Amino acid sequence: MLSAKKLKEVSKRQGVTVEQLARSIARGGMNMKDAVGAVKNWQRGLFRPEPHADDVKHLAEALSVEPAEISDWHSSYQYAPMAARKVRLVADLIMGRTVQDAIDTLKFTRKRAAPMVDKVLKAAMADADEQQADVDTLYVKEARVDEAGIRLGTKRWIPKDRGRAHPIRKKACHIHVTVSQA
Repeated sequence: MLSAKKLKEVSKRQGVTVEQLARSIARGGMNMKDAVGAVKNWQRGLFRPEPHADDVKHLAEALSVEPAEISDWHSSYQYAPMAARKVRLVADLIMGRTVQDAIDTLKFTRKRAAPMVDKVLKAAMADADEQQADVDTLYVKEARVDEAGIRLGTKRWIPKDRGRAHPIRKKACHIHVTVSQA
């Protein structure tokens, strides 16, 4: 996936204007005006229209860099069966570390969320490896955990004193991990 921050940084360093980048991605269904709008959106972090792999390749050619230098790789686990606050403890451990260091940390972390975060991290690494990124220089750019509400099918009650009933709320969360090249 295209990284807005890296695209802006590399284009500023190379001295390439938005119009020059737009010329490189103008394709059959996109005129110059739409291409300029798309490049401006991508530099702001708005991915509308969504950049395709060939768009990233054309932008990298226009900037005379490798496509991996302007890309990030993202993976997520939707509706993981655990409360978000418990997974955040593990996600905060790996933020900013190299990928190999993060894997080693997760291997020896005695939390139930560690294998879940490890799977998401390895999926992001596999995506980066598939797109010819240098796996040895990857680091965890972002490890974010969002709440997903109460898990489906877990609405239960526990009896309490004087005939009362209290709900048992089993939570779910979304785990997002983004890796980038150093």
